[in-house]
Amino acid sequence: MCGQWKHFRVALLLCLLSAFSVHAQNTSNPPAPQKVIGQTITLADGYTFEVDEVSKQGEDLWYRKGAINRQITQPVKSIKPIYEKPKTEAVEAAKTPTSATPAPAKLAPAIWIHLVDGARFRVDEVQEGTDGAVYTRNKISMFLDKERIARIEYEVLALPGKVRKTADWTSGNATIDQLIRTNGDRFGIDPYLVFLIIEKESRFHPRAVSPKGAMGLMQLMPRTARRLGVRKPFDVGENIRAGTQYMRELMDMFGGKVDLVLASYNAGEGAVLKYGRNVPPYRETRDYVKTIGKRYGLSGRQSGQDEMPDPQR
Repeated sequence: MCGQWKHFRVALLLCLLSAFSVHAQNTSNPPAPQKVIGQTITLADGYTFEVDEVSKQGEDLWYRKGAINRQITQPVKSIKPIYEKPKTEAVEAAKTPTSATPAPAKLAPAIWIHLVDGARFRVDEVQEGTDGAVYTRNKISMFLDKERIARIEYEVLALPGKVRKTADWTSGNATIDQLIRTNGDRFGIDPYLVFLIIEKESRFHPRAVSPKGAMGLMQLMPRTARRLGVRKPFDVGENIRAGTQYMRELMDMFGGKVDLVLASYNAGEGAVLKYGRNVPPYRETRDYVKTIGKRYGLSGRQSGQDEMPDPQR
């Protein structure tokens, strides 16, 4: 009987030691908290962009993106943290074997919005309504009035991602398209940004004249046209060359910041300098920057640009 009690005590002791060891293993290495590496800001109008951090100064909200600090002046819908992905996920993903035979490529629909002026551009998604359509391009959503839409077409591509980078927009005129691309390459300006400015300025009408006297596709002011050596402002070649060259000058002047380039193109670089290298508080200019900027995305297309668009625009 005494021997049995001795064996029982030894077994009980071993059981307790085993339980203590398991508990120690579970508590010695608690899961590390996820690291916050940024914030996602969603404005009341649905516009979303990512920043490094958000802070509050009194009643005002500010954000930081790199070395740039700016105030958020529009109503904010939400601010959500961006977490760093755990390293274990990356390790497990690396361990996951990949299939030797790739899955067959699925047919991807291409959606084209044709505008009434003959231009068209490709979008990722579109939702049509009675008063217009909401489209998404490069993760940027925007509304387009019904009066500006000629039609919306859906076509099927044989292989996803095989569309040329410069083939997802067109003015409807092959000559104008080629001039946009040629001058964009010549002056180091994204042709799609040139396309957007022309579409906004003149709707691709070479003989367009504004109430202030701006001329042609890129709506060159007489003084700017003379300074850039334009003899025939309504000639599409001269007009696009000078307009793109002017954009290059603005890019150099404002360090590749597309929002300031757009503001300068609309209101003049003098107005941007007057307000401390910020978008001037003119409604027309801010609407101009917001409209083109949102369609363009301001997501780092231009080399040297490392900031997000200003929510004021």
